[in-house]
Parts: sequence; C-alpha cells; structure tokens
Amino acid sequence: MTSYKASLADPSAVPPGSLRELVRDWSSDRRAFNVSWGKAMMWIFLLSDTFIFSCFLTSYMTVRMATTGPWPNPGKVFALNIAGADVPLILIAIMTFVLISSSGTMAMAVNYAYGGNRKRAALLMCVTAAFGVTFVGMQAFEWTKLIVEEGVRPWSNPMGAPQFGSTFFMITGFHGLHVSAGVIYLLTVAIRLLKGRYERSGNYQIVEIAGLYWHFVDLVWVFIFALFYLW
Repeated sequence: MTSYKASLADPSAVPPGSLRELVRDWSSDRRAFNVSWGKAMMWIFLLSDTFIFSCFLTSYMTVRMATTGPWPNPGKVFALNIAGADVPLILIAIMTFVLISSSGTMAMAVNYAYGGNRKRAALLMCVTAAFGVTFVGMQAFEWTKLIVEEGVRPWSNPMGAPQFGSTFFMITGFHGLHVSAGVIYLLTVAIRLLKGRYERSGNYQIVEIAGLYWHFVDLVWVFIFALFYLW
C-alpha cells in the first residue's frame, strides 16, 4: 500500500505501460493512451450509437426481405410533383446535399478554431447548424406529405407492406433527433466561442469533439440514404 501511494505521488516510480500507470491516470483524471477524456468519451458514445443504428438498419433489411406484401417503390413514394411531372427522390437528394455540405463547413470550423480564429470558427459552426435546421425542416415536410397526403402510418400503409411506415418513421425519426441535438450542441459551443470561454485555456478541442459528432450523423445518413431510398 505504501509503494502504491508513493507511485501516485511520484510518477517516475511507476513503470511505463504497467497496470499501475493506467490506474494512476484514471484516478488523477489525466490523459490515457495520449487522448483527452472528452474525445475518448465522444468516441465511446459514437461507438455505442453505431451499434444502435446498425441494429435498426439490420432489422429494416430483415423485415423488408421477410415481408410477403409488396414493398413500396421509393422512387414513387418520395417523388415530388414539379411543373406537372413527378421527379423521384428530388427532396432526398437535396437533403443529402445539405447534410454533406454541412460536414465541409464543420471541418473548416475546426481548422479555424485550432488556428485561433474563434469568430470565424463560431460563424462556420452557426452555418453548419443552419444546414442542420434546413435538413430537419425538409424531413418534417417529407413526414407531413407521407402522413397527410399518402396516409402512411406506423401500423399501416396504403401503398403496400404495413412494415414500411414503422421502419421509416423509426429510423429517420431517430436520425432526425440526432441532427436536432447536434444543432443545439453546435450552437452552444459557438456561443461559448464568441464569449471567449475557451480563450484563457487556449484549448479549442471542444470544437473538434463537436465535429466528431456531426460527421458521425452525416455518415449515418449516407447508409440510411443508400438502404432506404435507393434499395
């Protein structure tokens, strides 16, 4: 016990790479594996979220292949009537473009933050959040069209297999919730940047951590787009 306490007080007394070194780092809230705790916890959260989305998408594919009823054609279900002609997946294409563009603005925000330009970083984070709000707004329009005009419900679907409604609202709704939470997260960090909250420490890694979350949300949408709208 005495040697253990001494090792905590004197870092040089702990052999590098040993179990005692790991215990010392955890107990003193220091970096382990050369990664900050904020970034490590975000990666752990994103890993757990990956499992959830993987289960949702796997369940969707299983239900779609197992159902006996005809599955609605996404090209017709998600088409918009423009100038008298039905344009398939036009809204979904715009939503995808908006979300992918937001990844670019978020990456630039991280770059400016590490460069010490907090005002430009905050501005780009606000632009990213605006892209997110636009995406959620278009998703709300998509839901309204399906529910009001097409009569799709989580338990029924006039265009074919009833499982279509339940899987669609569950997966896209869960993703939309992540986008909405991300918008609040980005705006909160942006406001703190403008107020100089991170100016004293000079540690702008919080912007990178927020960027990790946002890039994850964008990546998940790519899989949803491929499996739900193109398949």
